[in-house]
Amino acid sequence: MNGRILAGGQRPVARFASASATRSLHRFPAGGLLRANASIRATQKRMWFGNNAFNQAVIARNASFARFLPKLMVKFVRIPAMFGGLAIGAFAWVQYQATQASNYAIELFGTARDTVLGTASSIFGGAKQVAQQTRQGWDNTIEQVEVPEWLQNILRIHESTGTGGDGEPGGDGDPKQSRTGAAAVVGASAAAYGYDDSSQEDPRDDGEIARDDQMMTLTKKMIEIRNILQQVGQSSSLTLPSIVVIGSQSSGKSSVLEAIVGHEFLPKGSNMVTRRPIELTLVNTLGSREEYGEFPDLGLRHITDFSSIQRTLTELNLAVSDAECVSDDPIHLSIYSPNVPDLSLIDLPGYIQVVGQHQPLELKQKISELCDKYIQPPNVILAISAADVDLANSTALRASKRVDPRGERTIGVITKMDLVDAAKGAAILNDKQYPLRLGYVGVVSKAPQTPGLFKMGSTNPLSVVAKHERSFFSSHSTEYGPDAGVNVGTPTLRKKLMQVLEQTMSSSLQSTSDAIKQELEEATYEFKVQYNDRPLSAESYLAESLDAFKHSFKQFADEFGRPEMKELLKSELDQKVLNLLAARYWNKPITDLSVSQTEPDQIADLPKADPASQYWHRQLDASVSSLTKLGVGRLATTVVASSLQCHIDRLLKGSSFASHPFAQAAIKEAAAAILNERFYSTSDQVENCIKPFKFEVDVEEREWNQSRHHAGEVLKKELQDCEAALGKLESVVGGRRKLGEVMGFVDKARKGDIVVEGDGKSGAGGFSAALLGRGREAVFLRDRADIIKMRLLAIKSKQCATVKNKYYCPEVFLDVTASKLASTAVLFLNVELLSEFYYNFPRELDLRLGRHLSPADVEKFAKEDPKVRRHLEVIRRKEMLELVLEKMESLRQLEGRERERTAARRRREPEKGRGRWGLF
Repeated sequence: MNGRILAGGQRPVARFASASATRSLHRFPAGGLLRANASIRATQKRMWFGNNAFNQAVIARNASFARFLPKLMVKFVRIPAMFGGLAIGAFAWVQYQATQASNYAIELFGTARDTVLGTASSIFGGAKQVAQQTRQGWDNTIEQVEVPEWLQNILRIHESTGTGGDGEPGGDGDPKQSRTGAAAVVGASAAAYGYDDSSQEDPRDDGEIARDDQMMTLTKKMIEIRNILQQVGQSSSLTLPSIVVIGSQSSGKSSVLEAIVGHEFLPKGSNMVTRRPIELTLVNTLGSREEYGEFPDLGLRHITDFSSIQRTLTELNLAVSDAECVSDDPIHLSIYSPNVPDLSLIDLPGYIQVVGQHQPLELKQKISELCDKYIQPPNVILAISAADVDLANSTALRASKRVDPRGERTIGVITKMDLVDAAKGAAILNDKQYPLRLGYVGVVSKAPQTPGLFKMGSTNPLSVVAKHERSFFSSHSTEYGPDAGVNVGTPTLRKKLMQVLEQTMSSSLQSTSDAIKQELEEATYEFKVQYNDRPLSAESYLAESLDAFKHSFKQFADEFGRPEMKELLKSELDQKVLNLLAARYWNKPITDLSVSQTEPDQIADLPKADPASQYWHRQLDASVSSLTKLGVGRLATTVVASSLQCHIDRLLKGSSFASHPFAQAAIKEAAAAILNERFYSTSDQVENCIKPFKFEVDVEEREWNQSRHHAGEVLKKELQDCEAALGKLESVVGGRRKLGEVMGFVDKARKGDIVVEGDGKSGAGGFSAALLGRGREAVFLRDRADIIKMRLLAIKSKQCATVKNKYYCPEVFLDVTASKLASTAVLFLNVELLSEFYYNFPRELDLRLGRHLSPADVEKFAKEDPKVRRHLEVIRRKEMLELVLEKMESLRQLEGRERERTAARRRREPEKGRGRWGLF
């Protein structure tokens, strides 16, 4: 074989060696760049100077694999791999020189590695058939030829892609698919603990993964119990512990919490932004890729935009005034994600050393008191301190020492580890002067702001922080490695928090269980004594109240029909008739003290008037026309609709809805909606039906006699009203005598016996203007009463006994017309309005207070009644306490099974050890 061809064929293959060296960057995130560069140079040196074992292979002219393998590699590994290798080397060298092994170089190499590996996989996938044909030659040659290391690596990549017998029909299975299924089983656990498969393999063994999954299950159930207990009551004995995060304002509290969650969501600002406790509940959603947050107290659900969560938290915190600065009213936030562990955290305002100019002087003390309230037992304390600050000056450690002097429930978190020397950082984590039983964990919460040669685009800042944290701790393996005996990294912190929270909750289960049993006994006793064990729910109470109201409405519907509507409408029309009589027949109000003018045609002369008198004919015809054209359709519909509304209000006052404003408003709106919907069509229909009465009114003797009697009753009532008003004036003026004197003066003035200068409105005859006004009103009422008495006598006379003399008896004829209008209107009101209302109103109630009512509205309705609210609270408290006890019992069983498995595993381990030694 020609040596030049062989040497030329090695150049593109050397690029594959460069790609293999590049892959080491992801196994060694920090420091790996130097080793990778050295590996590239060493590989290139071997290739160019022929220092390769392949040059020692025996060249034979038989059909062996070794004969045409170089040609095969030259054919399939061509320009893509060569340019890929050149691009990798060029980018690596430029970025290495520009940024000194920055995180972006690592990310760039990782992307290029994936590209080259994909290209190599495609090339060898195309050579699948050739590889099958030469399999026999390979089997014959493999024992004779020493394969170079670079070629072994390439062939391993080829095998790992899944090509070969396993991927073909009839194979035994797909190993890649099997590995994917196994990864899916432990994926949720790995994500919750912070192991990112894309950049770092899960270092846990199968046993540890199983234990971690079991611990996640226990913690999730405990947090669920804790949330239920928070709803039961505020008793300190009915609580399970949480993790309380404390630290100074510049210690990095927010960065640590955001690193645990994986999103930026906490409020930030130059001034004091965190002014209220944030009770954060993290829920691991197994099998879901969606991440979202909820504010249960505000009714804000499923917020997928974490910047919106951040804005909401900022607004809720800044709602606390600058004068108050801090508040103990907590903000409840729940975050659901497959990438978070099940934790219960409480973020508190940071400690301050100096009070600002516009802040209250007692702010420092208020923050300290607020933190002391939350860091009491049994809560776990997460004391945040910066690495560049001496632990002796750590405000968080000083506060935790006050309530936890032995450090049994305090976890120390040292942030900004990259700002101090590695040896000093390790010394801080191993600190013995301020020992904590739960130890210290070092984290890097921010990435360096080193400008790079290339812009990184819209990269998640927290992913950059995580990569920088891994890079930093990996680059100092002596101080922070597995053998150093220190805890570093956010994944380690996540795991420790879950373990500590699970252990703390487990230790408090028994005392909490005892307290729950005592509370349950008290709730059961109160339910039995005060409410006689009567079950009640918001839904059943609403249904019972609605049924009772429907029953009372049914009784009203049976009692209110056409006669009642006619009576209402006739009463309204009687008033219209009286107004027409007063305007056209009776006396007018007295406006001044001038001499009254005598009219030629007076009501007193009507019984003796000429039957053919056009004046009295016009008066009656005009009055009838005004009555029929006043808009009876609208008037009748308004009267009946108003009456129905009033009856609904009366029914509400007598029902259980009387103490429920929400339900009252819904019922009134239901009635108004139906009546408004039918109002215009009903009034138009009624108006069309009474049109004949606008032209001619035919009266029968029977109708005349009935109206004659009814008109007399109406006039009697009007007379009583006039006399009552006159008597009221006597009491206002100061007696009948004084009122008689004023009335006498007014009569003399109107007759001309006394001359009054002006109109008398400013006073005259020794009487004040107000007294003269009362006198004029009294004279008007007296004259009106005299006219009504006279008309009562006329109606009872023989002259008004027949309809032929209708012009002598306008009161009777107008009453007949009003009766006909009312009777005709009621016929259509009953069909168009009343029947429709009776049919639709109960159904509208079902819609508004039944099916379309949300559970929250039903709960709101029931709690409007204080007695019902107390009854429901007792039942709810009893049921929730029973539920908690049931869950705690299942939790103890689950914990017991876990202890049994742990004990069995410990018993098996010595047996396995003896078995192994026994082999020797």
